[in-house]
Amino acid sequence: MRIFPAIDIRNQKCVRLIQGDYNEQTTYGDPVEMAQEWANEGASFLHLVDLDAAKGDPSENLNVIKQIIDTVSIPVQVGGGVRSLERIEELIDIGVNRVILGTAAVKNPEFAKAAVDQFGEERIVVSVDARDGFVATDGWIETSDVEAGEFAKKLEAVGVKTIVYTDISKDGMLQGPNFEALTDLNEQSELQIIASGGVSSLSDIQRLSEFNIYGAIVGKALYEDKVKLSDIMKESTTC
Repeated sequence: MRIFPAIDIRNQKCVRLIQGDYNEQTTYGDPVEMAQEWANEGASFLHLVDLDAAKGDPSENLNVIKQIIDTVSIPVQVGGGVRSLERIEELIDIGVNRVILGTAAVKNPEFAKAAVDQFGEERIVVSVDARDGFVATDGWIETSDVEAGEFAKKLEAVGVKTIVYTDISKDGMLQGPNFEALTDLNEQSELQIIASGGVSSLSDIQRLSEFNIYGAIVGKALYEDKVKLSDIMKESTTC
């Protein structure tokens, strides 16, 4: 199973939010230094979220993302505020390996199709962020009337290969992922599912692997020293 250490960037700093609440922020310092630390501990892929872009400022952190890419020798996927094919191209041009679509794909699934058609299924990931089973948008501020499972099926139908599934109620809570929702999605589709939100222990990683989940994003558990990335990487290779 693939492990993605998370680096959320706001105002050019590495931060963590609780359940996506911008008022519940903890700052952990320099995102570039954190990227180097995770790479040194054995990470094979990084998960970056541009929180400023998610709220409408796509330029604030672009230079930081580029610095991370230039500093580490592992691939990087980036999400947050990706609302156009031009933005996807801009991110790929600076070295981003995979671009994560969010709100724009919820509001217009044809955007996801166009992105896959232009850049390929390996380059495009879609974030399915669920609150009470329904997809949240606009930096998790709004909740749509789109059911998460149905949205995942639509994405698969237009050629999407990989999704990031986040149960917002679990995000930043260190209480484990929503295993039921993840296994339902995994059984109902051929999508590669990356679990996000709540991963807090080696047992969580082991359980996700037993359910044949493609990958897991780990954030707060690393920053709060609840678990070591080196231990997670060992566990993920032995599961």
